[in-house]
Amino acid sequence: MEAAAIPAPGHGHEDHHHGPPPANRSSRAEPGMLGMLLFIISEIMIFGAFFTAYFFIRVVQDQPWMPEGNELPVAIAGVNTAILLSSSLTLHWAETGLKNGNRFAFKAGMLTTFLLGLTFLFIQVNEYVHIGFAPHDHAQGSVFYGLTGLHGAHVFIGLLLLGIVTLRAFKGHFSADDHRGVEIPGIYWHFVDVMWIIVYTTIYIV
Repeated sequence: MEAAAIPAPGHGHEDHHHGPPPANRSSRAEPGMLGMLLFIISEIMIFGAFFTAYFFIRVVQDQPWMPEGNELPVAIAGVNTAILLSSSLTLHWAETGLKNGNRFAFKAGMLTTFLLGLTFLFIQVNEYVHIGFAPHDHAQGSVFYGLTGLHGAHVFIGLLLLGIVTLRAFKGHFSADDHRGVEIPGIYWHFVDVMWIIVYTTIYIV
């Protein structure tokens, strides 16, 4: 009589799990969302460096923010601020429409958001052309162009993301159950809008 075969260790009917147990769903962040949040945190630090230079000029050196003869177009920048903030509202309209299955609201909201952001960037470039001083004229000019230019670069990147989402929207992509590709660029765009409020208040108003 042949002896019964003894199963090799680890090769029984049950496949035992080796290593740490899988994380609970509540403690597992989606890579895309986590990546965007970490990116935003790093960008806040970059803006913080420019704001440090701004406060050094105004507080430590006690210099006037703009030298005599140089004025900032506060009213035009205020209108531009309203345009950019409106784009956050239209983006929210688009996201809400998508989640509710309203594709017209989704497409119209995304297109309007993109056009408002493009208008903001155009007005800012036009402001640079007519403002009357260059970054190398004085320290205040360097900080002004640095902060507003850094923000403008973020607007440009945001427009690229919104443009891709808008094109995909008109191609029938995304749905009420598949909207993460809209939410993540949306978070970035809302960050850009909030950061502009801080820049506008600090640079043009205070």
